[in-house]
Amino acid sequence: MTGPTRPDRPVEGERSRGYAREHADRPASERRGDDRFGNRERADRRGGDRRGGDRRGGDRRGERRPARPAVDLPRQVAYEVIAAVHRDDAYANLVLPAMLREAGLTGRDAAFATELTYGTLRHTGTLDAIVTDAAGRDVQRIDPPVRDALRLGTYQILHTRVPPHAAVSSTVDLVRSVGPGATGFANAVLREITTRDADAWVARLAPAQETDPVGHLALAYSHPQWIVRSFAEALGGDMGETTRLLIEDNERPPVHLCARPGLADPVALADEVGGAPGAFSPYAVYLSGGAPGDLPAVTDGRAHVQDEGSQLVADALVAAPLDGPDGRWLDLCAGPGGKSGLLGALAAPRGARLTAVEVAEHRARLVAQATRGLPVTVLNIDGRTVGGDPELPEGHFDRVLVDAPCTGLGALRRRPEARWRRQPSDLPPLTRLQRELLTAGLRAARPGGLVAYVTCSPHVVETHVTVTEAARRCGFAVDFVDARPLLPAGMPGLGDGPTVQLWPHRHGTDAMFLAVLRRV
Repeated sequence: MTGPTRPDRPVEGERSRGYAREHADRPASERRGDDRFGNRERADRRGGDRRGGDRRGGDRRGERRPARPAVDLPRQVAYEVIAAVHRDDAYANLVLPAMLREAGLTGRDAAFATELTYGTLRHTGTLDAIVTDAAGRDVQRIDPPVRDALRLGTYQILHTRVPPHAAVSSTVDLVRSVGPGATGFANAVLREITTRDADAWVARLAPAQETDPVGHLALAYSHPQWIVRSFAEALGGDMGETTRLLIEDNERPPVHLCARPGLADPVALADEVGGAPGAFSPYAVYLSGGAPGDLPAVTDGRAHVQDEGSQLVADALVAAPLDGPDGRWLDLCAGPGGKSGLLGALAAPRGARLTAVEVAEHRARLVAQATRGLPVTVLNIDGRTVGGDPELPEGHFDRVLVDAPCTGLGALRRRPEARWRRQPSDLPPLTRLQRELLTAGLRAARPGGLVAYVTCSPHVVETHVTVTEAARRCGFAVDFVDARPLLPAGMPGLGDGPTVQLWPHRHGTDAMFLAVLRRV
Protein backbone atom coordinates (compact mmCIF):
# COMPACT_ATOMS: atom_id res chain seq x y z
CA MET A 1 0.00 0.00 0.00
CA THR A 2 1.05 3.55 -0.41
CA GLY A 3 2.56 5.66 2.34
CA PRO A 4 0.88 8.26 4.56
CA THR A 5 -0.99 10.96 2.74
CA ARG A 6 0.62 13.79 4.68
CA PRO A 7 4.13 12.72 5.65
CA ASP A 8 5.83 15.22 7.90
CA ARG A 9 9.25 14.74 6.44
CA PRO A 10 11.74 16.65 4.36
CA VAL A 11 12.05 15.53 0.81
CA GLU A 12 15.24 14.80 -1.03
CA GLY A 13 15.41 17.16 -3.95
CA GLU A 14 17.58 19.38 -6.03
CA ARG A 15 18.33 21.71 -3.14
CA SER A 16 20.42 19.03 -1.41
CA ARG A 17 22.90 18.87 -4.27
CA GLY A 18 26.13 20.69 -3.68
CA TYR A 19 25.59 21.31 0.02
CA ALA A 20 28.36 18.92 0.82
CA ARG A 21 31.00 21.53 0.18
CA GLU A 22 29.41 23.93 2.65
CA HIS A 23 29.99 21.38 5.41
CA ALA A 24 33.28 20.00 4.19
CA ASP A 25 35.92 22.01 6.01
CA ARG A 26 34.14 23.73 8.86
CA PRO A 27 36.64 24.05 11.72
CA ALA A 28 35.81 22.44 15.02
CA SER A 29 35.41 25.87 16.63
CA GLU A 30 32.51 26.56 14.27
CA ARG A 31 30.90 23.16 14.53
CA ARG A 32 28.09 22.81 16.99
CA GLY A 33 28.58 19.63 18.91
CA ASP A 34 28.63 17.89 22.20
CA ASP A 35 25.23 16.28 22.64
CA ARG A 36 23.83 14.21 19.79
CA PHE A 37 22.61 17.37 18.06
CA GLY A 38 25.56 19.62 18.80
CA ASN A 39 24.22 21.57 21.78
CA ARG A 40 27.14 21.73 24.18
CA GLU A 41 25.32 23.60 26.94
CA ARG A 42 22.34 21.26 26.89
CA ALA A 43 24.61 18.21 26.98
CA ASP A 44 26.63 19.59 29.88
CA ARG A 45 23.44 19.99 31.91
CA ARG A 46 22.49 16.37 31.24
CA GLY A 47 25.83 15.09 32.41
CA GLY A 48 25.68 11.87 30.43
CA ASP A 49 24.58 10.22 27.27
CA ARG A 50 20.91 9.93 26.36
CA ARG A 51 20.58 6.62 28.20
CA GLY A 52 21.52 8.33 31.44
CA GLY A 53 25.10 7.20 31.84
CA ASP A 54 28.55 7.96 30.52
CA ARG A 55 30.16 5.21 28.53
CA ARG A 56 33.54 6.82 29.09
CA GLY A 57 33.67 7.17 32.86
CA GLY A 58 30.63 9.21 33.96
CA ASP A 59 27.88 7.67 36.07
CA ARG A 60 24.13 7.99 36.51
CA ARG A 61 24.42 10.43 39.45
CA GLY A 62 24.95 13.55 37.36
CA GLU A 63 28.73 13.53 37.13
CA ARG A 64 29.79 15.73 34.26
CA ARG A 65 31.41 13.71 31.54
CA PRO A 66 34.26 14.92 29.36
CA ALA A 67 33.17 16.97 26.38
CA ARG A 68 32.53 14.90 23.29
CA PRO A 69 34.38 15.86 20.15
CA ALA A 70 32.69 18.37 17.92
CA VAL A 71 30.68 16.74 15.11
CA ASP A 72 29.10 18.67 12.27
CA LEU A 73 25.40 18.88 13.13
CA PRO A 74 23.84 17.67 9.84
CA ARG A 75 26.17 14.66 9.88
CA GLN A 76 25.29 13.96 13.50
CA VAL A 77 21.57 13.99 12.69
CA ALA A 78 22.10 11.72 9.68
CA TYR A 79 24.08 9.31 11.82
CA GLU A 80 21.40 9.23 14.51
CA VAL A 81 18.68 8.42 11.97
CA ILE A 82 20.75 5.71 10.30
CA ALA A 83 21.57 4.18 13.69
CA ALA A 84 17.89 4.22 14.69
CA VAL A 85 16.93 2.49 11.45
CA HIS A 86 19.44 -0.33 11.99
CA ARG A 87 19.21 -0.55 15.78
CA ASP A 88 15.49 -0.05 16.37
CA ASP A 89 13.94 -0.99 13.00
CA ALA A 90 12.82 2.63 12.78
CA TYR A 91 11.54 4.23 9.60
CA ALA A 92 13.67 7.06 8.26
CA ASN A 93 10.70 9.07 6.98
CA LEU A 94 9.29 9.14 10.53
CA VAL A 95 12.50 9.56 12.55
CA LEU A 96 14.28 12.15 10.41
CA PRO A 97 11.71 14.98 10.68
CA ALA A 98 11.60 14.69 14.45
CA MET A 99 15.38 14.78 14.72
CA LEU A 100 15.63 17.75 12.35
CA ARG A 101 13.15 19.66 14.51
CA GLU A 102 14.94 18.72 17.72
CA ALA A 103 18.25 19.81 16.26
CA GLY A 104 16.79 23.03 14.84
CA LEU A 105 18.02 22.23 11.33
CA THR A 106 16.32 23.94 8.41
CA GLY A 107 17.10 24.91 4.84
CA ARG A 108 20.45 23.85 3.48
CA ASP A 109 21.53 22.06 6.66
CA ALA A 110 18.33 20.01 6.72
CA ALA A 111 18.74 19.18 3.04
CA PHE A 112 22.32 18.02 3.59
CA ALA A 113 21.30 15.81 6.51
CA THR A 114 18.48 14.38 4.41
CA GLU A 115 20.78 13.64 1.48
CA LEU A 116 23.26 11.85 3.75
CA THR A 117 20.54 9.85 5.48
CA TYR A 118 18.68 8.59 2.44
CA GLY A 119 21.77 8.16 0.30
CA THR A 120 23.51 6.04 2.92
CA LEU A 121 20.42 3.90 3.48
CA ARG A 122 19.92 3.31 -0.25
CA HIS A 123 23.51 2.30 -0.86
CA THR A 124 24.00 0.23 2.30
CA GLY A 125 24.61 -3.06 0.50
CA THR A 126 27.38 -1.71 -1.70
CA LEU A 127 28.85 0.38 1.13
CA ASP A 128 29.04 -2.72 3.32
CA ALA A 129 30.89 -4.67 0.63
CA ILE A 130 33.41 -1.85 0.27
CA VAL A 131 33.91 -1.45 4.03
CA THR A 132 34.36 -5.22 4.35
CA ASP A 133 37.12 -5.21 1.74
CA ALA A 134 38.83 -2.09 3.09
CA ALA A 135 38.67 -3.33 6.68
CA GLY A 136 39.77 -6.89 5.96
CA ARG A 137 36.90 -8.20 8.05
CA ASP A 138 33.20 -8.76 7.50
CA VAL A 139 31.26 -5.59 8.15
CA GLN A 140 28.94 -7.50 10.49
CA ARG A 141 31.88 -8.04 12.83
CA ILE A 142 32.33 -4.29 13.29
CA ASP A 143 30.68 -2.71 16.33
CA PRO A 144 27.27 -1.38 15.14
CA PRO A 145 27.83 2.31 16.05
CA VAL A 146 31.19 2.30 14.27
CA ARG A 147 29.71 0.36 11.35
CA ASP A 148 27.01 3.00 10.82
CA ALA A 149 29.57 5.80 11.03
CA LEU A 150 31.74 4.05 8.43
CA ARG A 151 28.73 3.66 6.13
CA LEU A 152 28.04 7.37 6.42
CA GLY A 153 31.65 8.29 5.78
CA THR A 154 31.97 5.93 2.84
CA TYR A 155 28.86 7.39 1.25
CA GLN A 156 30.34 10.88 1.53
CA ILE A 157 33.63 9.78 0.00
CA LEU A 158 32.12 7.94 -2.96
CA HIS A 159 28.81 9.67 -3.67
CA THR A 160 29.06 13.34 -2.69
CA ARG A 161 31.28 16.28 -3.49
CA VAL A 162 32.68 16.38 0.03
CA PRO A 163 36.48 16.36 -0.35
CA PRO A 164 37.86 12.99 0.76
CA HIS A 165 40.01 14.43 3.53
CA ALA A 166 36.99 16.22 5.00
CA ALA A 167 34.83 13.10 4.81
CA VAL A 168 37.53 11.09 6.58
CA SER A 169 38.14 13.74 9.26
CA SER A 170 34.46 14.31 10.04
CA THR A 171 33.77 10.58 10.21
CA VAL A 172 36.72 9.95 12.53
CA ASP A 173 35.34 12.71 14.77
CA LEU A 174 32.01 10.90 14.72
CA VAL A 175 33.61 7.55 15.56
CA ARG A 176 35.47 9.22 18.42
CA SER A 177 32.09 10.14 19.90
CA VAL A 178 30.34 6.78 19.40
CA GLY A 179 33.20 4.27 19.62
CA PRO A 180 36.33 5.98 20.96
CA GLY A 181 38.47 2.87 20.83
CA ALA A 182 37.98 2.51 17.08
CA THR A 183 39.23 5.87 15.81
CA GLY A 184 42.52 4.50 14.45
CA PHE A 185 40.73 1.60 12.80
CA ALA A 186 38.14 3.93 11.24
CA ASN A 187 40.83 6.31 9.97
CA ALA A 188 42.71 3.45 8.29
CA VAL A 189 39.56 1.99 6.69
CA LEU A 190 38.36 5.31 5.35
CA ARG A 191 41.76 6.24 3.95
CA GLU A 192 41.83 2.92 2.11
CA ILE A 193 38.39 3.69 0.70
CA THR A 194 39.62 7.04 -0.66
CA THR A 195 42.13 5.21 -2.88
CA ARG A 196 39.40 4.31 -5.41
CA ASP A 197 36.29 5.98 -6.72
CA ALA A 198 32.90 4.30 -6.70
CA ASP A 199 33.25 2.77 -10.16
CA ALA A 200 36.66 1.32 -9.34
CA TRP A 201 35.31 -0.26 -6.16
CA VAL A 202 32.46 -1.85 -8.10
CA ALA A 203 34.90 -3.14 -10.71
CA ARG A 204 37.00 -4.67 -7.95
CA LEU A 205 34.18 -6.30 -5.95
CA ALA A 206 31.25 -7.07 -8.24
CA PRO A 207 30.95 -10.44 -10.01
CA ALA A 208 31.47 -10.34 -13.75
CA GLN A 209 28.34 -9.20 -15.55
CA GLU A 210 28.83 -11.82 -18.25
CA THR A 211 28.78 -14.77 -15.85
CA ASP A 212 26.64 -13.43 -13.00
CA PRO A 213 24.48 -10.54 -14.21
CA VAL A 214 22.20 -10.57 -11.16
CA GLY A 215 25.11 -10.58 -8.71
CA HIS A 216 26.82 -7.81 -10.65
CA LEU A 217 23.77 -5.56 -10.71
CA ALA A 218 23.02 -6.25 -7.04
CA LEU A 219 26.40 -4.97 -5.91
CA ALA A 220 26.74 -2.23 -8.51
CA TYR A 221 23.32 -0.72 -7.73
CA SER A 222 22.89 -1.79 -4.10
CA HIS A 223 19.83 -4.06 -4.18
CA PRO A 224 19.50 -7.56 -2.71
CA GLN A 225 19.93 -10.23 -5.37
CA TRP A 226 16.42 -11.63 -4.90
CA ILE A 227 14.92 -8.20 -5.64
CA VAL A 228 17.07 -7.76 -8.74
CA ARG A 229 15.94 -11.19 -9.89
CA SER A 230 12.26 -10.36 -9.30
CA PHE A 231 12.57 -7.08 -11.20
CA ALA A 232 14.24 -8.82 -14.12
CA GLU A 233 11.47 -11.43 -14.22
CA ALA A 234 8.78 -8.75 -14.22
CA LEU A 235 10.60 -7.00 -17.06
CA GLY A 236 10.70 -10.13 -19.20
CA GLY A 237 14.36 -10.88 -18.51
CA ASP A 238 15.61 -7.63 -20.06
CA MET A 239 18.74 -6.92 -18.01
CA GLY A 240 19.31 -3.57 -19.71
CA GLU A 241 15.92 -2.33 -18.62
CA THR A 242 16.45 -3.88 -15.20
CA THR A 243 19.62 -1.80 -14.92
CA ARG A 244 17.70 1.37 -15.77
CA LEU A 245 15.14 0.53 -13.10
CA LEU A 246 17.83 -0.01 -10.45
CA ILE A 247 19.46 3.29 -11.36
CA GLU A 248 16.13 5.07 -11.01
CA ASP A 249 15.53 3.37 -7.66
CA ASN A 250 18.68 5.06 -6.35
CA GLU A 251 17.67 8.55 -7.49
CA ARG A 252 16.02 11.09 -5.22
CA PRO A 253 12.33 11.06 -6.18
CA PRO A 254 10.35 14.28 -6.41
CA VAL A 255 7.34 14.79 -4.21
CA HIS A 256 4.01 14.26 -5.94
CA LEU A 257 0.97 16.17 -4.72
CA CYS A 258 -2.60 15.27 -5.59
CA ALA A 259 -4.83 18.31 -6.17
CA ARG A 260 -8.19 17.09 -4.95
CA PRO A 261 -10.86 17.40 -7.64
CA GLY A 262 -13.35 20.11 -6.82
CA LEU A 263 -11.05 21.57 -4.17
CA ALA A 264 -7.90 22.54 -6.04
CA ASP A 265 -6.86 23.14 -9.64
CA PRO A 266 -3.50 21.46 -10.36
CA VAL A 267 -2.17 24.35 -12.47
CA ALA A 268 -3.07 26.89 -9.81
CA LEU A 269 -1.69 24.59 -7.10
CA ALA A 270 1.59 24.23 -9.01
CA ASP A 271 1.89 28.03 -9.11
CA GLU A 272 1.04 28.26 -5.42
CA VAL A 273 3.66 25.77 -4.27
CA GLY A 274 6.35 26.49 -6.84
CA GLY A 275 5.94 23.13 -8.55
CA ALA A 276 4.91 21.85 -11.97
CA PRO A 277 1.82 20.00 -13.21
CA GLY A 278 2.30 16.23 -13.48
CA ALA A 279 3.01 14.43 -16.72
CA PHE A 280 0.10 11.97 -16.64
CA SER A 281 -2.35 12.29 -13.77
CA PRO A 282 -4.76 15.21 -14.19
CA TYR A 283 -4.40 15.88 -10.47
CA ALA A 284 -0.62 15.59 -10.05
CA VAL A 285 1.78 18.37 -9.11
CA TYR A 286 5.54 17.78 -8.85
CA LEU A 287 7.72 19.35 -6.18
CA SER A 288 11.51 19.25 -6.23
CA GLY A 289 11.96 19.44 -2.47
CA GLY A 290 10.79 20.95 0.78
CA ALA A 291 8.49 19.69 3.54
CA PRO A 292 5.13 19.06 1.83
CA GLY A 293 3.30 18.45 5.09
CA ASP A 294 3.77 22.15 5.90
CA LEU A 295 2.13 23.45 2.71
CA PRO A 296 -1.14 25.33 3.32
CA ALA A 297 -2.82 23.37 0.50
CA VAL A 298 -2.00 20.13 2.33
CA THR A 299 -2.86 21.32 5.82
CA ASP A 300 -6.24 22.68 4.72
CA GLY A 301 -7.18 19.53 2.77
CA ARG A 302 -7.11 20.88 -0.79
CA ALA A 303 -4.28 18.50 -1.68
CA HIS A 304 -2.42 15.55 -0.26
CA VAL A 305 0.92 13.88 -0.85
CA GLN A 306 0.50 10.90 -3.16
CA ASP A 307 2.65 9.31 -5.83
CA GLU A 308 1.33 9.93 -9.32
CA GLY A 309 1.07 6.20 -9.94
CA SER A 310 -1.30 5.84 -6.99
CA GLN A 311 -3.42 8.65 -8.40
CA LEU A 312 -3.56 6.96 -11.80
CA VAL A 313 -4.71 3.55 -10.55
CA ALA A 314 -7.43 5.06 -8.35
CA ASP A 315 -8.64 7.26 -11.19
CA ALA A 316 -8.65 4.25 -13.53
CA LEU A 317 -11.27 2.53 -11.37
CA VAL A 318 -13.53 5.58 -11.65
CA ALA A 319 -12.90 5.91 -15.39
CA ALA A 320 -13.90 2.32 -16.18
CA PRO A 321 -17.30 2.15 -17.93
CA LEU A 322 -20.07 0.72 -15.78
CA ASP A 323 -23.65 -0.26 -16.57
CA GLY A 324 -26.34 0.33 -13.98
CA PRO A 325 -26.15 2.14 -10.64
CA ASP A 326 -22.93 3.88 -9.67
CA GLY A 327 -23.37 5.33 -6.22
CA ARG A 328 -21.80 2.77 -3.87
CA TRP A 329 -18.00 2.62 -3.85
CA LEU A 330 -15.70 0.61 -1.60
CA ASP A 331 -12.04 0.96 -0.65
CA LEU A 332 -11.35 -2.38 1.02
CA CYS A 333 -7.82 -1.66 2.35
CA ALA A 334 -8.03 2.08 2.87
CA GLY A 335 -5.22 2.99 5.27
CA PRO A 336 -3.63 5.43 5.46
CA GLY A 337 -6.13 7.21 3.22
CA GLY A 338 -4.48 8.62 0.10
CA LYS A 339 -6.59 6.74 -2.41
CA SER A 340 -9.69 7.14 -0.25
CA GLY A 341 -9.14 10.89 -0.28
CA LEU A 342 -8.97 10.97 -4.07
CA LEU A 343 -11.90 8.58 -4.51
CA GLY A 344 -13.98 10.58 -2.04
CA ALA A 345 -13.29 13.79 -3.94
CA LEU A 346 -14.23 12.08 -7.22
CA ALA A 347 -17.38 10.60 -5.67
CA ALA A 348 -18.75 13.91 -4.39
CA PRO A 349 -19.83 15.51 -7.72
CA ARG A 350 -21.28 12.19 -8.90
CA GLY A 351 -23.50 11.79 -5.88
CA ALA A 352 -21.65 8.60 -4.92
CA ARG A 353 -20.50 7.58 -1.46
CA LEU A 354 -17.33 5.69 -0.53
CA THR A 355 -17.06 3.12 2.23
CA ALA A 356 -13.43 2.99 3.40
CA VAL A 357 -12.44 -0.15 5.32
CA GLU A 358 -9.28 -0.39 7.42
CA VAL A 359 -8.49 -3.16 9.90
CA ALA A 360 -5.85 -1.26 11.95
CA GLU A 361 -7.38 1.25 14.33
CA HIS A 362 -4.63 3.86 14.05
CA ARG A 363 -4.70 3.68 10.26
CA ALA A 364 -8.50 3.97 10.29
CA ARG A 365 -8.05 7.23 12.18
CA LEU A 366 -5.67 8.41 9.45
CA VAL A 367 -8.28 7.55 6.82
CA ALA A 368 -10.91 9.53 8.70
CA GLN A 369 -8.53 12.48 8.89
CA ALA A 370 -7.64 12.23 5.20
CA THR A 371 -11.29 12.12 4.10
CA ARG A 372 -12.78 14.73 6.41
CA GLY A 373 -15.51 16.68 4.63
CA LEU A 374 -15.86 14.12 1.84
CA PRO A 375 -18.70 11.60 1.29
CA VAL A 376 -16.76 8.80 2.97
CA THR A 377 -17.76 6.38 5.71
CA VAL A 378 -14.80 4.80 7.53
CA LEU A 379 -15.16 1.29 8.99
CA ASN A 380 -12.52 -0.12 11.35
CA ILE A 381 -13.04 -3.78 10.41
CA ASP A 382 -11.29 -6.55 8.50
CA GLY A 383 -12.09 -6.34 4.80
CA ARG A 384 -12.16 -10.12 4.56
CA THR A 385 -15.44 -10.14 6.51
CA VAL A 386 -17.48 -9.21 3.42
CA GLY A 387 -20.85 -10.90 3.75
CA GLY A 388 -20.32 -11.57 7.44
CA ASP A 389 -20.66 -7.97 8.61
CA PRO A 390 -23.89 -6.02 8.14
CA GLU A 391 -21.93 -2.89 7.20
CA LEU A 392 -20.07 -4.80 4.48
CA PRO A 393 -22.71 -6.77 2.55
CA GLU A 394 -21.94 -9.10 -0.30
CA GLY A 395 -22.95 -8.14 -3.85
CA HIS A 396 -23.61 -4.54 -2.85
CA PHE A 397 -20.94 -2.23 -4.29
CA ASP A 398 -20.60 -0.79 -7.79
CA ARG A 399 -16.87 -0.03 -7.71
CA VAL A 400 -14.35 -1.70 -5.40
CA LEU A 401 -10.69 -0.87 -4.84
CA VAL A 402 -8.45 -3.56 -3.34
CA ASP A 403 -5.15 -1.80 -2.62
CA ALA A 404 -3.63 -4.85 -1.02
CA PRO A 405 -0.78 -4.96 1.52
CA CYS A 406 2.38 -5.97 -0.32
CA THR A 407 6.17 -6.02 -0.11
CA GLY A 408 6.36 -2.42 -1.33
CA LEU A 409 9.13 -3.27 -3.81
CA GLY A 410 7.67 -0.70 -6.18
CA ALA A 411 8.43 2.19 -3.81
CA LEU A 412 12.02 1.45 -2.80
CA ARG A 413 13.18 4.85 -4.01
CA ARG A 414 10.93 6.44 -1.38
CA ARG A 415 11.55 3.91 1.42
CA PRO A 416 15.27 3.22 1.22
CA GLU A 417 15.52 0.89 4.20
CA ALA A 418 12.77 -1.40 2.88
CA ARG A 419 15.03 -3.11 0.35
CA TRP A 420 17.20 -4.47 3.18
CA ARG A 421 14.29 -5.48 5.44
CA ARG A 422 12.14 -7.41 3.02
CA GLN A 423 12.93 -11.11 2.50
CA PRO A 424 11.59 -13.76 0.11
CA SER A 425 10.01 -15.40 3.15
CA ASP A 426 7.65 -12.41 3.38
CA LEU A 427 5.91 -13.41 0.16
CA PRO A 428 3.84 -16.49 1.14
CA PRO A 429 1.83 -14.84 3.95
CA LEU A 430 1.43 -11.65 1.95
CA THR A 431 0.23 -13.35 -1.22
CA ARG A 432 -2.23 -15.45 0.78
CA LEU A 433 -3.62 -12.25 2.31
CA GLN A 434 -3.76 -10.60 -1.11
CA ARG A 435 -5.80 -13.48 -2.55
CA GLU A 436 -8.17 -13.42 0.40
CA LEU A 437 -8.71 -9.67 0.12
CA LEU A 438 -9.21 -9.75 -3.65
CA THR A 439 -11.69 -12.62 -3.28
CA ALA A 440 -13.52 -10.56 -0.65
CA GLY A 441 -13.52 -7.56 -2.98
CA LEU A 442 -15.04 -9.66 -5.76
CA ARG A 443 -17.71 -10.88 -3.35
CA ALA A 444 -18.46 -7.30 -2.35
CA ALA A 445 -19.05 -6.20 -5.97
CA ARG A 446 -22.54 -6.51 -7.40
CA PRO A 447 -23.02 -8.47 -10.63
CA GLY A 448 -21.67 -6.18 -13.32
CA GLY A 449 -19.64 -4.27 -10.74
CA LEU A 450 -15.93 -3.48 -11.06
CA VAL A 451 -12.96 -4.40 -8.88
CA ALA A 452 -9.52 -2.81 -9.22
CA TYR A 453 -6.68 -4.83 -7.70
CA VAL A 454 -3.63 -2.68 -6.95
CA THR A 455 -0.22 -3.36 -5.45
CA CYS A 456 2.87 -1.21 -5.07
CA SER A 457 5.04 -4.12 -6.16
CA PRO A 458 6.00 -5.53 -9.55
CA HIS A 459 6.78 -8.99 -8.18
CA VAL A 460 4.92 -11.42 -10.44
CA VAL A 461 3.73 -13.51 -7.49
CA GLU A 462 2.05 -10.44 -5.97
CA THR A 463 0.61 -9.32 -9.29
CA HIS A 464 -0.27 -11.78 -12.07
CA VAL A 465 -0.21 -14.91 -9.91
CA THR A 466 -2.39 -13.39 -7.18
CA VAL A 467 -4.96 -12.03 -9.63
CA THR A 468 -5.15 -15.24 -11.64
CA GLU A 469 -5.51 -17.43 -8.56
CA ALA A 470 -8.12 -15.22 -6.92
CA ALA A 471 -10.20 -15.07 -10.10
CA ARG A 472 -9.99 -18.85 -10.42
CA ARG A 473 -10.92 -19.56 -6.80
CA CYS A 474 -13.59 -16.94 -6.11
CA GLY A 475 -16.52 -19.20 -7.06
CA PHE A 476 -18.16 -17.06 -9.70
CA ALA A 477 -17.33 -15.77 -13.16
CA VAL A 478 -15.19 -12.67 -13.63
CA ASP A 479 -13.88 -10.95 -16.74
CA PHE A 480 -10.68 -8.97 -17.06
CA VAL A 481 -11.14 -5.40 -18.28
CA ASP A 482 -8.33 -3.95 -20.38
CA ALA A 483 -6.81 -1.38 -18.02
CA ARG A 484 -4.74 0.43 -20.65
CA PRO A 485 -7.55 2.65 -22.02
CA LEU A 486 -8.36 3.67 -18.45
CA LEU A 487 -5.03 5.49 -18.17
CA PRO A 488 -4.22 8.81 -19.90
CA ALA A 489 -3.77 8.63 -23.66
CA GLY A 490 -0.18 8.58 -24.79
CA MET A 491 1.31 6.91 -21.73
CA PRO A 492 4.24 4.81 -22.99
CA GLY A 493 5.23 1.29 -22.06
CA LEU A 494 1.88 -0.05 -20.84
CA GLY A 495 2.48 -3.51 -22.30
CA ASP A 496 0.05 -5.89 -23.96
CA GLY A 497 -2.74 -5.70 -21.35
CA PRO A 498 -5.17 -6.40 -19.92
CA THR A 499 -3.24 -5.53 -16.74
CA VAL A 500 -0.86 -2.58 -16.44
CA GLN A 501 2.49 -2.30 -14.67
CA LEU A 502 3.84 1.21 -14.09
CA TRP A 503 7.58 1.76 -13.56
CA PRO A 504 9.82 4.47 -12.11
CA HIS A 505 12.15 4.39 -15.12
CA ARG A 506 9.33 4.41 -17.70
CA HIS A 507 6.73 6.64 -16.11
CA GLY A 508 8.39 8.45 -13.19
CA THR A 509 5.94 6.78 -10.78
CA ASP A 510 6.22 4.09 -8.19
CA ALA A 511 5.95 0.60 -9.71
CA MET A 512 2.18 0.27 -9.33
CA PHE A 513 0.34 -2.76 -10.71
CA LEU A 514 -3.29 -2.53 -11.83
CA ALA A 515 -5.79 -5.21 -12.79
CA VAL A 516 -9.47 -4.39 -13.34
CA LEU A 517 -12.04 -7.19 -13.13
CA ARG A 518 -15.76 -7.19 -13.73
CA ARG A 519 -18.00 -9.56 -11.78
CA VAL A 520 -20.26 -11.33 -14.28
